[in-house]
Amino acid sequence: MGKSKHDFDTSHRDLLNEPFWQRVPAWKDVDEETFLDWTWQAKNTVTRPQQVLKLLEDIVTPEFLEDVRQGFRRASMSVRVSPYVFGLIDWDQPYTDPLRIQFVPLASRFTKDHPMLRFDSLCEQKDSPVPGLTHRYSDKALFLAMDTCTVYCRYCTRSYAVGSDTEDYEKMQLRVNRERWQVAFDYIRNTPYLEDIVISGGDTYQLKADQVTEIGHALLDIPHIRRIRFATKGPAIMPMKLLTDHDWVDALTEVMERGRKQNVEVCIHTHFNHPKEITDITRRALGVLFERGITVRNQSVLVRGVNDSPEIMKQLVRRLAYVNVHPYYVYVHDLVKGAEDLRTTVATALAIEKVVRGSTAGFKTPTFVVDAPGGGGKRDAHSFEHYDRETGVSVYRSPSVDADQYYFYCDPVALLPESGQKRWADPSQHDLILKEAEEAARSAQLKSESFYRPGSGHLVRLPSAGEIEPDEDVTSHTG
Repeated sequence: MGKSKHDFDTSHRDLLNEPFWQRVPAWKDVDEETFLDWTWQAKNTVTRPQQVLKLLEDIVTPEFLEDVRQGFRRASMSVRVSPYVFGLIDWDQPYTDPLRIQFVPLASRFTKDHPMLRFDSLCEQKDSPVPGLTHRYSDKALFLAMDTCTVYCRYCTRSYAVGSDTEDYEKMQLRVNRERWQVAFDYIRNTPYLEDIVISGGDTYQLKADQVTEIGHALLDIPHIRRIRFATKGPAIMPMKLLTDHDWVDALTEVMERGRKQNVEVCIHTHFNHPKEITDITRRALGVLFERGITVRNQSVLVRGVNDSPEIMKQLVRRLAYVNVHPYYVYVHDLVKGAEDLRTTVATALAIEKVVRGSTAGFKTPTFVVDAPGGGGKRDAHSFEHYDRETGVSVYRSPSVDADQYYFYCDPVALLPESGQKRWADPSQHDLILKEAEEAARSAQLKSESFYRPGSGHLVRLPSAGEIEPDEDVTSHTG
C-alpha cells in the first residue's frame, strides 16, 4: 500500500544526545558538566593550525593531516573551532563531513578564485559613512561591533575584516572600541529615517554582558529605532553559552524587555547550515531564549557538499522549526577568496527552493537570495533580469539601492559546461561576457516594463526571466 500524502518523516526530531566529544582522544575523559561549561569551551577552542594538527594526529591518516597543514597555508581565514563543533565532525569520513568542509580547509580541495572576485565583494566598505557602519538600505544599517567570532567560517563574506591576518591576507581592523562605537551611534542618532539596526561583526556572542547592555541601551535611547537584531553564529557553535553564561543571557533579556516596553523589537539572527549542527544541547539552549520570549531567526549559506541538496535543506528547515528557530534566508554563496570550492550555482538554489517550498508552513520556509556583488543588497535568487547557464552570469537590479545599476553574480567556473569554462579561461572574454549579459538583461527589462502601465487601474502581469524553469539535473553539485 502506498504512502498517503499525510505520511511524514519525523527524523528531524532525532537530535544527537550522547557524549560525542569523547570520540576525540584529547577529550575522552571530559564529562558532560565540564563540556557544557561555556568557559571550558572558550578556553579549549582551537585557534591555531598547530592545535588542529595535534588533536588529529592519532585519528586521521597522515595524508589527510598533511592536506590540512597545507590547507591552512592557503586559507584566507584564520582558524577558530569550538570543541563542540570539533567533536561533531566525523573524523572517520573527514573529506565529506559537512562541518569539516565549513571550518577546516584542505589544500586538495582549493580551486582558483573566480576572475570577477573582489576581496570585499559586497562593497560594504564603500557604503560605510563611518568606520564599522554599513548604510545601504534607507531605513537599515549594519553595525560591526567587533571583528572576532566564535568560529571562523571558510566562506565568510566579511573576511576582509574578520579574524587575524593570514599568510596572504591583511585584514581591516574593527576591534572593540567605544570611541568608534560612539561615532556610529551619533550617525544613527542623526539619521532619523534609520529604523533597523543589525549588530554584527564579528559575532555578538563575543561581546561581554555589559557590552551587550551598553550597545542595546544606546540604540534604545534613539527614538526612531524600531528594530534591533543581534547577529551571532554562537547557538550553532557554542550553544552551551546560553545554558551556562547567565550574565550574557540576562543582559540580552534586559535589552529585549526594555525594547518590548518601548514597542521596539529586539531579536537574534543566527546561522545554522546543516541539520547535524543541531543537537539536544542546541534544543535545550534555544529553549532558554524561547522561554524568555526572544525571537530567533536563521540565515543559512548554500555551501557545496554541505547543504546543496533538497533533502538536506528540507531536514535543516524542519529541524530549525522544531527547536523554535524561524528559517529566514538561504544565501547563494558570496564570491569569497579561497572558498571557490564551496560555492554552487544560482540554478541549484532555484531547484532546491522549489522542493523546500510547500514541505512545511510558509512562515517556516526560507527565502533563497543572492546578495548582489557590488552593493546591490539581497535579491530573491529567482528575480534575475537574465541568467546565462553557459557562462554562469546572472544579472540583478536593485531599484531601491540604485535604479540604474546592474549587478552581476557569477557561478563557479568549475560547474559550468565546457564551453563556458573555455570562455572564462580566456581573459579577453571576461568583459565581453559581462557586456553580453548586461545587454540581455536590458532587453529583458524593457520587455518586462512594456507590460507595466502605472496608474492605469488595470491588473498587470510583470514577466520575469526568473520564471525560467531550472534544469532538472542541477539539484545538487557535490562533486
